[in-house]
Amino acid sequence: MILSAPVLGLAALLGAAGLAKVARPAPTARALRSVGLPVPAGLVRAGAAAEVAVGGGFVLFGGWLAAGAVALSYAGFAVFVGAALARGGTVSSCGCFGEPDTPPTLTHLLVCAAGAAGAAAAASTHPVGAWALVSAHPAQAPALLLLVACTAYCGYLLMAVAPRLAARRLAR
Repeated sequence: MILSAPVLGLAALLGAAGLAKVARPAPTARALRSVGLPVPAGLVRAGAAAEVAVGGGFVLFGGWLAAGAVALSYAGFAVFVGAALARGGTVSSCGCFGEPDTPPTLTHLLVCAAGAAGAAAAASTHPVGAWALVSAHPAQAPALLLLVACTAYCGYLLMAVAPRLAARRLAR
């Protein structure tokens, strides 16, 4: 169960980021344009809805196909963040959380790469989702849900909050 929590947490983060982009696709559309991909906000919103489905589907039901989709999502994000970083700081936001001030960083790249690797590894193990884990071990459900939530929140902190704090510190 504990080994499932990190991948479930990263899948939950994927779904939450997708929800944010469904609500606010403009920062992501701007970020994509800044690296040469002119994607309209409507297409960003559709892709974000797919993130919600992929992340939520894996969290709830698991399965190798959903884990593979999570891995591909994070691999795609890693490629985008790498491209944004290669542009030398011209991208002020990756748009990952529907926020205008979430700059791409090396830490962001590493979290995305870890998400891709972890989900790819999970895909080879016939992973189960939270529903099956909670059903099989109801007494452990609170611990599982706490671990999943903590993993998702730590990922968010690393990708969205830490860069802003670092930028504030450098501005002093």
